[in-house]
Amino acid sequence: MNVKSLPLLALLLASACAGLSGCGKKTPASVPQDIRPVRAEQMGAHEVSSVNSYSGEVRARFQTDLAFRVGGKITARQVEVGTQVKAGQLIATIDPQDYALAASAANSQLAAARAEALLAQQDLKRYTELRAQNFISQAELDRRRTSADSAAAKVRQVGADATRQGNQREYTRLNAPHAGVITRVNAEPGQVVAAGQAVAQVARTGEMEAAINVPENELDRVRLAKSLNIRLWSAQGKNYAGKLRELSPVADAATRTYSARISFQKPDDDVKLGMTATVDVASSAVENLSVAQAALFEINGHPQVWVIDPKTGQVAARAVQLGSLIGERAAIISGLRVGEWVVTAGVHKISPGQRVRLTKSAQPS
Repeated sequence: MNVKSLPLLALLLASACAGLSGCGKKTPASVPQDIRPVRAEQMGAHEVSSVNSYSGEVRARFQTDLAFRVGGKITARQVEVGTQVKAGQLIATIDPQDYALAASAANSQLAAARAEALLAQQDLKRYTELRAQNFISQAELDRRRTSADSAAAKVRQVGADATRQGNQREYTRLNAPHAGVITRVNAEPGQVVAAGQAVAQVARTGEMEAAINVPENELDRVRLAKSLNIRLWSAQGKNYAGKLRELSPVADAATRTYSARISFQKPDDDVKLGMTATVDVASSAVENLSVAQAALFEINGHPQVWVIDPKTGQVAARAVQLGSLIGERAAIISGLRVGEWVVTAGVHKISPGQRVRLTKSAQPS
């Protein structure tokens, strides 16, 4: 071996020995794990309540479409949208000429039938006397009695038709069935309408209600609501007690929501038809396990929380099953027990097995 290479060899051996743990030197002690201060809460039963709001409009409980019972040409309309009407007040008329002629013809037929019935009755009287004197046969008398009965029946028939024609003439006048306000007008003078075609709509004065639409997942909440409160956009600061009067059993085909009617318990003069209304639905308070939503994070799409081991101070991720989200809290169906501590802040900066300590605000009293 070349003598000049000895220093270089010694240097290489010394460097290799320094890189090995077994070369006579002790390794430094491992750095102690950092203990992170965290905010946490202890699981317990919390009183949970919430208020959902639904927009709608003020309507009358009874809204009636008004229509003529006969067809014809409208000659006059006496009301406009917003007109206050009384029971029996004239709304519109159609041309009564044809119906007047039909009623006159029916009355003339009735007069002729009565004359024939009178003649048949007089003949029956005379033939009865002749039969008593045995001048005619019983068969002849029976024929006269049948003729008289037939004439009387025809009087009743023609009389009924005359009454019907008279009613048809009266139906050319459309009157309000009850007091209310006109909310819609569908026809104008000069227009020809069919029997039953809506000409106007009247909303009955009296009971008022708010019409709202409820999604299918909130039906039970509305049906079992602790209280219903109605607010009007035009009357800020005023609240009206409401009561569920009607909840449709069938969803609307277009919106897939269920219509509901909330009656005003004590409406005042500020409540007007067509106003924008908001119905607040307060659910009943429930004792339930819940956790702050800030404590939740996901692993593979499943909600998790960090649970603190009270003995070691280490955290471990635990899957939970969530219920409804109410405000800033989430109801817990399963996964946690009363008394356990859960980290509520900085959950994304913690790793499994991390040792933590509670801040003073989170310390148990």
